[in-house]
Amino acid sequence: MPISHISKLIRQNIRVVKQLYPSVTSLQLEDLREITLELNLSLTRGELTMLGGKWYVTNSGLLRVAKRRRCLGITTELETAVSDPIQQRWVFRATVLKSVSESFVGFGDANPSNISDTVHGAALRIAETRAVNRALRRAYSIGVCSAEEIGLISNPIQKLPPQNANGNGNRSGSKVRDRLCILIRQHKLDPELVKAYAVDFCGTKTLREVTRERVENFVQQLADWAEKDRNALQCQLNSYAGPKQEHVA
Repeated sequence: MPISHISKLIRQNIRVVKQLYPSVTSLQLEDLREITLELNLSLTRGELTMLGGKWYVTNSGLLRVAKRRRCLGITTELETAVSDPIQQRWVFRATVLKSVSESFVGFGDANPSNISDTVHGAALRIAETRAVNRALRRAYSIGVCSAEEIGLISNPIQKLPPQNANGNGNRSGSKVRDRLCILIRQHKLDPELVKAYAVDFCGTKTLREVTRERVENFVQQLADWAEKDRNALQCQLNSYAGPKQEHVA
């Protein structure tokens, strides 16, 4: 990646974090510079976040790293022997195929005691995400822990005031919705499953609570995934139709 682009991204991340956390320390800013330089991830896109004064990478950030480094594929499998549907305890095994001859495995678990109350009933999907995150961090030697591994969080970018430059806020929102509708029709996706995935992706109870920027992030990821591997996207969407699925992330 060009040095000029990385420098621009570092400046953008620092500007955004000062808006989100006015009391951010010089040490935290230095850590952010190093992480941005290493991973080339963006706060605005929700790829990095800060919790308890420490930086964490998010699932979307890890997927971006994997795509940039030409990951060959990610598969997940429910570990039925150690999962307990009655207790809503789920354990997943994820495998990242870094190259034809190199793969990395990660495990993730979730149950009502280690996820947020706002996502009650989503333990299965959270366990899968945690497994994928751990496998990706192992595959690409990412020492920064992922936010999803310590608990589901909301996107801090939502704290920023909406930017309606030139009074085009509503028009921009309409463009995003139009693009989403086109994607659904173009790739023959189920609108209800896409909606469920969007709510889960944005970490809110309803889409009404989601900022335009977060919706834009979702639509962009959906478009990238549909173009790269439509079948894998369909498997992800199918996970919102019922718990008895084998998924490819």
